[in-house]
Amino acid sequence: MPEVLKAPLVVEFPFTRSLGPVQSAFLTGLRQRVVLGVRASDGRVLVPPAEYDPVTAEEIRDLVEVAPTGTVTTWAWNHAPRRGQALTTPFAWALVRLDGADTALLHALDAPGPDAVHTGMRVRIRWAEERTGAITDIACFEPYDGGPPQLAGNTGRFEDPVSGIVAAARLDYTYSPGRAQTAYINALGGRRTVGERCPSCRKVYVPPRGACPTCGVATSEQVEVGPRGTVTTFCIVNIKAAHTANLDIEVPYVYAHIALDGADLALHGRIGGIPYDEVRMGLRVEPVWTEGGRYPDHYRPTGEPDADYDTYKELL
Repeated sequence: MPEVLKAPLVVEFPFTRSLGPVQSAFLTGLRQRVVLGVRASDGRVLVPPAEYDPVTAEEIRDLVEVAPTGTVTTWAWNHAPRRGQALTTPFAWALVRLDGADTALLHALDAPGPDAVHTGMRVRIRWAEERTGAITDIACFEPYDGGPPQLAGNTGRFEDPVSGIVAAARLDYTYSPGRAQTAYINALGGRRTVGERCPSCRKVYVPPRGACPTCGVATSEQVEVGPRGTVTTFCIVNIKAAHTANLDIEVPYVYAHIALDGADLALHGRIGGIPYDEVRMGLRVEPVWTEGGRYPDHYRPTGEPDADYDTYKELL
């Protein structure tokens, strides 16, 4: 059996959030080396601060300064830091209850090894050299054997408060298309299109998924289809796509469902070689390959008469 394909993939986007008065004061305070919590209706001081009371759900804004020192309440050792984490060497994730707070803050704790960390140990904030008004202004926590420092009683009033943050959300993962789609992709490399036939209903599905979507049984019999096919439905694209391989395609253009000859499922493809306003249901098309391309660049008219509606109505 040919080796199943796999490839590393990354999904990444910037997440932008505006800040209300509580979160704005908290992050602006970090920029100034000040840690602020908020007092809830039951008298507890919450750090990080919440915008709404966890008991009454009412908005709360009574900001309270707490110390940059505290106590580890629980922890877990991270022996292999990942990209973008607070430290590049092994460290502990720790929940730290800062002096003056009633809840714990999660952050990295810099320690030489897991034997140097224990619940109840005293720690303090190590501030980042450059601070911008983000949680990363706390570089990490570090061991500390002293008491809490004297506080100035800051109430959260700052000049030039932080009004919003941008956080990069990123997911790194390895994708494998599986046995059926690996065969499909490998065939495309040879300018062939293959599907798989269901042993029960005898329909041929392209691209194959390894199982019949109608009967739910496994498929394995490969069937070569096309290369010509019929446009079943289509749409006219009037907005140029951003950050994709379609950047060089002038709008408007047509994207269509194409039922390849011998297939019982339509696949997607771009239609070219014809004015967009002349594309129609039933149009007969064939693939156009670019030099070195591993899949058709687009489909163009074959010049054949349009297919009769009854031949593709079940594939709409």
